[in-house]
Amino acid sequence: MSLATLLSILPLAATAMFAPSNTVEIDEPRTFTIDVAHSNVGFKAKHLGILNVNGRFSEYEATLSLDPSDLSTLKATASVRIASIDTGVERRDGHLKSADFFDAENHPTMTFVSKEVRNVAGTSFELHGDLTIRGTTKPVVLKGELLGTANFMGKDRVAIQATGSINRFDYGLQWNALTEAGGLVVSQDIEIVLEIQAVAD
Repeated sequence: MSLATLLSILPLAATAMFAPSNTVEIDEPRTFTIDVAHSNVGFKAKHLGILNVNGRFSEYEATLSLDPSDLSTLKATASVRIASIDTGVERRDGHLKSADFFDAENHPTMTFVSKEVRNVAGTSFELHGDLTIRGTTKPVVLKGELLGTANFMGKDRVAIQATGSINRFDYGLQWNALTEAGGLVVSQDIEIVLEIQAVAD
């Protein structure tokens, strides 16, 4: 190869070397829909003051809007079907659906609408929003973490986990049988446990 030929192809080689890659960078908020098959909407309640009873809801819809590189952009809405509650005990589930607790017949869904994101630090954040149960709306704070992003079968995905706590009495879930020692059979404070995988629309 002559020196003249070599000099003629060097600019082409440099252009190829520094050309942009095919990596897709999400630089603005996108909408993601929850993947129910790979998510969990759950809760924990203390029984007799000594041990948590775990439960979950199997039917729900949720939408996220975010740029994973900027968690301050996160927005979320969700609707959960009360009748889908599952604690592993049919009799207990029936009681939870009754007027003593959720009153599913008159209030078939509970909803969440985010308002703002605070205290973003790395992959962690606080999501502030309104939770509505039995027709009562109260503010709630979810402490969350972005677990990561992935592309599977041509779809971008995002995973988030979050926890929070509510006082069930604030929402009219007032059943409060007492133990012999005077404590609550079912704790007043309920822990929310969320593990969410969502798919880009």
